[in-house]
Amino acid sequence: MAPEVGDDLDRIFDHLAPHDAADAPSRIREIIQAIAVLEQNPLIGRPVHADKRELVIGRRSRGYVALYRYVAEIDTVFVLALRSQREAGYART
Repeated sequence: MAPEVGDDLDRIFDHLAPHDAADAPSRIREIIQAIAVLEQNPLIGRPVHADKRELVIGRRSRGYVALYRYVAEIDTVFVLALRSQREAGYART
């Protein structure tokens, strides 16, 4: 993951903690586990612009989207950003 994704996870945690403090760590774990699926299935996400893809994680209030790029030549996934499905867009694209 790009270092900025850590900032995205912190932002998501900071948003969740006041509303559902007991569940916030498990929600972050769910996001990380979903992103880990890309290791075995890098093309699972929907294609978007400029050779990037989006992985939809969860749904409704538990929904997030990970923006990533898969580089087949080196068989590597680069997670670029993470946002809530309810957010308008990514902070960095």
